[in-house]
Amino acid sequence: MDSSQKTTSHNFLYIFWIILGFTFLGAGYLIWSQYQQIVFLHNQLILEQASTTEAILQLTTDKDVLTEKLNQTETILTETVDRLNAERDRNDDFEDQISQLAGTVGILDKVAKTDPELLQKYSKVYFLNENYIPANIKKISDKYILSNKGDQYFQGNALTFLTRMIDSAAKAGVDLKIISAYRSFETQSDLKGQYSQVYGTGANTFSADQGYSEHQLGTAVDLTDPTVAGTFLTFKDTEAYAWLQKNAYKYGFGLSYPEDNTFYIFEPWHWRFVGVDLATDLHRANASFYSWDQRKIDGYLVSLFD
Repeated sequence: MDSSQKTTSHNFLYIFWIILGFTFLGAGYLIWSQYQQIVFLHNQLILEQASTTEAILQLTTDKDVLTEKLNQTETILTETVDRLNAERDRNDDFEDQISQLAGTVGILDKVAKTDPELLQKYSKVYFLNENYIPANIKKISDKYILSNKGDQYFQGNALTFLTRMIDSAAKAGVDLKIISAYRSFETQSDLKGQYSQVYGTGANTFSADQGYSEHQLGTAVDLTDPTVAGTFLTFKDTEAYAWLQKNAYKYGFGLSYPEDNTFYIFEPWHWRFVGVDLATDLHRANASFYSWDQRKIDGYLVSLFD
């Protein structure tokens, strides 16, 4: 190999090593650059993880705080609802008390406006003085009165019960007529005097003394039908009496002097208005007005005209 060839070979190697060196330098730089990028990204990831962890911790803290506040709110709400319910219960109790009080006041007012004499026992038991005149006395229509018996009067609040009973009987084919209704103290005195003149002491078995007659109350009535046309014992054998026995209580009327009573003879014609409630209970018990204690009877005064 001559000198020129050696020089060319030497230059080639020199260039080769230079190129190789630059190649390694480039590759190293590239590797270093990639490494730096990886380190940067790694650091960013660590920062992001730290930030995320902090955010999670903050959310957890906020959740705990919110949970606590929610629990407190629920407690307050529960206590408020309990107080409201308690207050509502107190209001309901108060309303019930007011309602009961109003009802009691209404009952007392009703009783105060109802004549207590109307459920008293008379007939040799309780005296009604000559000054007593029933309140709200009204004339009975002539169509309900037996002919030639003149004008008749009845307690106004009870009159509708009387006329309704007679009208119902008429619908059932029963012809009821009124012989006598309200009688004043003086009228009863005159009547008893007439009976005493004719029957002597025997009049006491069928006619009350003045002041002891239910007729003075304006709620007692003597009934008959055209076949009997008077206050005769034969009325007990009529269809009219049978109808009264079955139906009179529905209109508040009861037979004052049934068979075997201790006051007067059996009077199938004499019926007294005592109110639907009392008449119904007496009918169910198969009892008469005078067989019950006065205290028990007084309890029906409030419903007398119901």
